[in-house]
Amino acid sequence: MAELNRRTVLGTALAGAAGAALAPGLPALAEPAADAVRGGVDWPGFLGLADLVWQRMPKTWYEGPFLGNGFLGSGIYAEPGANAVRFNVQHSEVQDHRPEFGSLFGLARLPIGYFTLEPVGAITGVDWRMDLWNAELRGTITTSAGSLELRALIHSGRSVLAVEVRPTDGERDFRWVFHPAEAVSPRTNPKFNKQPPPGYTANPPATVERAGDAHVAVQPLHAGGEHVTAWRESRWGRARTLYAAVAWSHPDRTSVRTALWMIRTASLPLPALALDHRRWWQDFYRKSFLSVPDQRLQSFYWIQLYKFASAARKEAPVMATCGPWLESTPWPATWWNLNVQLEYWLIHGSNHLELDAVTHALDRHRNNLRDQIAQPYRADSYGIPRTTDMTLRNGPIAGNAGYPVGIPGKESPTPEVGNLTWALHNVWLSYRHSMDRALLRDVLFPLLRGAVNYYLHFLIPGADGRLHLPFTFSPEYGVNAPDCTYDLALLRWGCRTLVDAARELRVDDPLLPRWREVLAKLVDYPVDANGYMIGAGVPFAKSHRHYSHLLQIYPLYEVTWEDPAKRSLIETSLNHWVSFEGALQGYTFTGAASMSAQMLRGDKAEFYLGELQRRFIKPNTMYQESGPVIETPLSAAQSLHDMLVQSWGGVIRVFPAVPSAWRDAVVHDFRTEGAFLLSASRQGGTTRWVRIRSEAGAPCVLRPGLGGEPVVRGRGGRPLRWRDLGGGTLEIELRRGEEAVVYRRGDRPDFDVAPVAPNGPAARWGLPG
Repeated sequence: MAELNRRTVLGTALAGAAGAALAPGLPALAEPAADAVRGGVDWPGFLGLADLVWQRMPKTWYEGPFLGNGFLGSGIYAEPGANAVRFNVQHSEVQDHRPEFGSLFGLARLPIGYFTLEPVGAITGVDWRMDLWNAELRGTITTSAGSLELRALIHSGRSVLAVEVRPTDGERDFRWVFHPAEAVSPRTNPKFNKQPPPGYTANPPATVERAGDAHVAVQPLHAGGEHVTAWRESRWGRARTLYAAVAWSHPDRTSVRTALWMIRTASLPLPALALDHRRWWQDFYRKSFLSVPDQRLQSFYWIQLYKFASAARKEAPVMATCGPWLESTPWPATWWNLNVQLEYWLIHGSNHLELDAVTHALDRHRNNLRDQIAQPYRADSYGIPRTTDMTLRNGPIAGNAGYPVGIPGKESPTPEVGNLTWALHNVWLSYRHSMDRALLRDVLFPLLRGAVNYYLHFLIPGADGRLHLPFTFSPEYGVNAPDCTYDLALLRWGCRTLVDAARELRVDDPLLPRWREVLAKLVDYPVDANGYMIGAGVPFAKSHRHYSHLLQIYPLYEVTWEDPAKRSLIETSLNHWVSFEGALQGYTFTGAASMSAQMLRGDKAEFYLGELQRRFIKPNTMYQESGPVIETPLSAAQSLHDMLVQSWGGVIRVFPAVPSAWRDAVVHDFRTEGAFLLSASRQGGTTRWVRIRSEAGAPCVLRPGLGGEPVVRGRGGRPLRWRDLGGGTLEIELRRGEEAVVYRRGDRPDFDVAPVAPNGPAARWGLPG
């Protein structure tokens, strides 16, 4: 593995721009030496430090390697009770189509099946490595008869699983076997104690057929349509390569031809097939860079980026709870009362807006957002159920089979009504990080208008002159409450955002007076001696993993640490929430870490992320509650973002909550609100330099944390106009396409973007020896 250089050069993205922006007398920045070295980073060597390794056979989904491309997914581990290795084959578009049985049964994601790699001899050991840089599993399986040299990938663009095996002589007769799964909702597993609706049955069994030199497993569905798994083997010298693909169609049955075409057009020698696959992944990683001295956490972060890009594409279904890796789960659907929001937060800072499936899906399926609410409110309102299929439908039934949008003030179905507004906060984040007016005009504004309209139907003037909400439900506390804090926070944020958007779009909307009235008259959040309550008359009084009653603190930033009058309330609420140990789960600790980062408490944020890793994260960085769920590890990546860069409230904060043990840190092309790309280096406990490039010409207010008098330079070292706003905050005049470098007067920073030295050794993720 190539050794990392501590002081190396900026790559193409930074050299041509920031190099010309240095103050006079500072050295120019050089070009990278090779394509694999950009931004001063030996990318194969750097990401190699984060590679997962297995020197023991993984036995479960929570231990093994995983491959994916947003559609097709494969988790790899020992076949239970057999001398074989399982390669799961699952697909994010494969679901049932019987809405009469609800989203958790009749519209549930359906298991497809798995291959077993069955060697001749007894398996005695494995030595595997998940090569993140190339998104490829490599290694060997050792048996009593010899060994099998393995390479496996799911192609970034073809949705084909390719597994190349080079056996020794004693293992030449190893075989692949496909095992179709029963096409039934995983929620029917008796261990989950979730009784299916009357009349619900499994789909017919799959049939396995030959198709020339290939095989197909054809799975018909009661509701029409089908999904088909096709596979074939090719021999290239000593190598035998399995190619497998899944195709789905509904209501037509056209998948056999599609699946066969997919494997036959992909049946190239693996090195050739991998060329554009590798190029996609390497371009993906190089869109941003982040390094901290905690090597285990840094590795965890880059594994989450790999995981996210394995699970997400803009055009793919919004991630269900397992991503594309469906396993036995009581939650075979997409969950909108926290899971989706947390899954997609990391796309913003990491500069991966191209994978924003949430915005794409809400826009594409907006008619279903109207159809999911009760008939009397459909003329002007939108909503999203707690659980949906890939087209955002729940089906007409409630209870154990699904969770439709309720009606405030009515017990059934559960009146959980704020989930669309929260999901639209994700869309707003994508707008703010891109400043794409078309996204604001065509997607966010009309959908948020409809989501807020649903609330407006139920607001009631009280004797106190304030506007009140009848009882609604705060996820997942289990008690209905009037003036529910969850909904008050979302309604307040929604009205404020609509007013701001109307001004930005120059729209004289007839509802503007109503939105302003809500902002002026909406009742205050219910509070008691322990901080924010669930709602009026309902204190926070039991262990609860969800921070639904604290959204106004994070992620909405409606109540912030920058208001001294709110600090005691924020601190009391956070401490009270995490003081009840019994029901806390992993995302409790990511939420607490991000709130602590807003409070500028880096050591506390680090503690919460440490608790997450120690108590909840599995060997392969997956996460488990009653079933597998992936939002929590992904949201931990956002917590790390919040420690290093924050950009809420129109201010970009550089290294605001770095733990005291992290004397050094670096970010490069970190995307912030206002559509800025920020690079910065922290050395010896202070910010040495910041480079900021404007993509949209938005106001640039920067809090760089220099600890001294700032120097602000533009291209060619020319001084830029800027104002000191006090408290270490600068306002810099930057037009679209312009950039600035900021550093402390009298300093001569190196302007290097390179990995920081680790504080000490760290165990690898996976199952090392």
